[in-house]
Amino acid sequence: MDSRSLSSTLAPLGIRPAARWPLVVVPAAKLLFHLVLFAGYGIFRDELYYMACAERLAFGYVDHPPLSIAALWLVRLVAGDSLFAMRAVPALLGAATVLATGLLVRKMGGRTFAQILAMLAVGWAPVLLSLQHFYSMNAFDLLFWSLAALTWAYRDDLGARHTWLLLGLLLGLGLQNKISVLWLGAGLLAGVVATPRRRDLATRWPWIGGLLAAVLFAPHLIWQVAHDWPTLEFIDNATGHKMVSRSLFEFFRSQIDMMNPLTAPLWLGGLLWLFFAHRGQSFRSLGWAYLVVFALLAASGTSRPNYLAPAYGWLFAAGATGFEGLTQARWARWTLRPAVAALLLVGAAAIAPLAIPILPVDSYIEWAKTLGAEPSTSERKELGALPQFYADMHGWDEIAATAATVYDSLPADERARTVIAAPDYGVAGAIERLGRQRELAPVACAHNSYWLWGLETLAEFDPTELTVIQIGGEFDDLAAVFGQVERVAHTDCGYCMPYEDGRPVYLARRLQVPVETVWQASKHFD
Repeated sequence: MDSRSLSSTLAPLGIRPAARWPLVVVPAAKLLFHLVLFAGYGIFRDELYYMACAERLAFGYVDHPPLSIAALWLVRLVAGDSLFAMRAVPALLGAATVLATGLLVRKMGGRTFAQILAMLAVGWAPVLLSLQHFYSMNAFDLLFWSLAALTWAYRDDLGARHTWLLLGLLLGLGLQNKISVLWLGAGLLAGVVATPRRRDLATRWPWIGGLLAAVLFAPHLIWQVAHDWPTLEFIDNATGHKMVSRSLFEFFRSQIDMMNPLTAPLWLGGLLWLFFAHRGQSFRSLGWAYLVVFALLAASGTSRPNYLAPAYGWLFAAGATGFEGLTQARWARWTLRPAVAALLLVGAAAIAPLAIPILPVDSYIEWAKTLGAEPSTSERKELGALPQFYADMHGWDEIAATAATVYDSLPADERARTVIAAPDYGVAGAIERLGRQRELAPVACAHNSYWLWGLETLAEFDPTELTVIQIGGEFDDLAAVFGQVERVAHTDCGYCMPYEDGRPVYLARRLQVPVETVWQASKHFD
């Protein structure tokens, strides 16, 4: 795109040609940062699962709607199966999210400094670095929230009709990506009711926009009904047995930590600016939206802190705009502004290795100790030397290779009637990924969407002749349903999550009960 076409593109947004360079430079720096560091410690657990889902296109899955899966299917079709191709997507989405924040600053009245400050804050916030490092629905979610906020900020320019129709489109597509967009919808609705924007509710456009979102979301709802609402069971199990409980204070403290403690004055100031600054009055609905979503998540007691991460773009935009307004004096422009920007950059550089795999593992462990950062998880899981996010990038090839070694040791005629039973979707995805490179037995797994696919896999075999390579589990449990069970190996996956390491591997033969009975009893959605 040449400068003339770029100018004509940005002109409707009220951006002068001289002010356009930050909108190019900062998002480009964000994109380059992620592309250079794309490999990290290797493929992530959820990416293995997403690849498995992308080979089984549907209107829904136990733990997420289909949009991100359909996008991954398309990426693999066009660009192949490499880790770089997959991770280029969240990198691009991250750059677009940063750009949306910069545009929001411009609409709020912020100039060049405010624009740069807000984009740096949101682009290098620890939680966003993590979520935009690997392929998942979360990188899409961050952008949908940012685009919705940007659309709402341009309400007066777009008019009620176009605003609500565009919001309906964004919310509908967002729901097809992640159901938590319902929180965004609730927050925006509360913001409308709490401000003079409530006048829009007397027109037909909000209701048409809502109907559009519902129509776009309907295919997934129909899938849920057809499969007996598996996502509700997943949510109930996850909140009741998997997620760590947090008090209101702990949830608030986690917000400060995940966004970088040095930026807390910026986003807290942004919240105040939205409610009390004269210029913030036009955007006050976004302040209410943040508070309502915060209250909903904190009240549950088990919400992951990062569920609120998409809402910080508009707080950073407001905070940067307000700070720029307070530092108009010449001395402040030459002292306070550079000092704050430098502090933000230094802090981001120090914390970045805790959010995205930059350092070798041993160096990371030492750096985390220096900063006093203990390995952490949002789940009720034992941890090793690494936090769960990093541990889940280790050991997959080793686990899959162990299963392959056991499989290769079987006689050829027995391999033809063998299934590899995996304990969770990470292991199942790793074995399937290896199986695409060499001829391995099909995988059966009772975890989340794999459970929906499992009976179809097992139906291809004669249960009386079936051999199962079982990874994990208890010997006595297997002996209760198989006539012959022997332990033949164990997993060894280094820095992986402790529960994946040292798992026994069994050979089980002569199934004694119906396959359907075993499969129903083994289901776990969490």
